Amino acid sequence: MRVETEKEEDGRWIAEVPALPGAMGYGSTKKEAIAKVEALVLRALADKIEHGEEPPEVSHVFTVAA
Repeated sequence: MRVETEKEEDGRWIAEVPALPGAMGYGSTKKEAIAKVEALVLRALADKIEHGEEPPEVSHVFTVAA
């Protein structure tokens, strides 16, 4: 899943996974924002599996856009 990052005007970083609407994480550093959104996505995927839904097929769990 592709992780996109952007630095906000207030200095915070935001990371999001476009494949999962609403999957966003904020952090004071780029690394922190990425870690938060990755944890959120893993919880969302686990929830889908627990409820019998088919998770999206991925060859790599995360890739970070440059």
